[in-house]
Amino acid sequence: MHAVIETLHREVKAVDTPANRMDYQRWFKEKLKHPTGIKTPVLRKVSNRVFRTEAKPLGKDEILVIGDELLASRWQYSRFFAFDWAKKSWKQYEKKDFARFERWLKKYVDNWGRCDHLCGVLGLALARFPELSPRRMKWTASKNLWLRRASAVALIEPVQEGLLLKDVFRTAETLLMDEEDMVQKGYGWMLKVTGDYYFDDAYRFVMMHKDAMPRTALRYAIEKWPRAERRRAMRKG
Repeated sequence: MHAVIETLHREVKAVDTPANRMDYQRWFKEKLKHPTGIKTPVLRKVSNRVFRTEAKPLGKDEILVIGDELLASRWQYSRFFAFDWAKKSWKQYEKKDFARFERWLKKYVDNWGRCDHLCGVLGLALARFPELSPRRMKWTASKNLWLRRASAVALIEPVQEGLLLKDVFRTAETLLMDEEDMVQKGYGWMLKVTGDYYFDDAYRFVMMHKDAMPRTALRYAIEKWPRAERRRAMRKG
């Protein structure tokens, strides 16, 4: 076991008290292997502290190798620290790292929380290397619902940076009739964020597709619209 992981285990054990625990199962439809766990803000403090003092000096490549070791261990908190430290290393990303992140997505993501956490990493990678977006687009056709959700959620960071706007609408159109509510919520969220920066574009897309779009996705997409526009979008025809 890498010495940094040993430190993580010690630090987590020190904060694993009844006051720092919560029930996570209520937020998920999927049955969690560990339904209770340490509160996220507490874990984040541990993550920040150990990363700053022990992991960051090692450099991005070794941090990602540590991430591989964490994920292979199946420790309850392995995914949290692996994804969090990968995200903290975004300034050092290289194009080759995307393949590792994609492998993590396929192998270690099994609920929306983990999907969205890793999408923070994937989104930062796409913002640095927008030319990788066609690879992301292939996830829209996956049988794995978390890859389909990630195909949308991973675009949130790039669109906030003024990138890949056309890919947002292409992805939403491809996922439009997806039957999984987690996918519907994912691309609806993507459209909602897009509307924060490109309201007219998001408005045109939603109004063009609102009658076909599942209501779950539609409600997410228009959540922050002005009231009059929301009412117009919710009307059929």
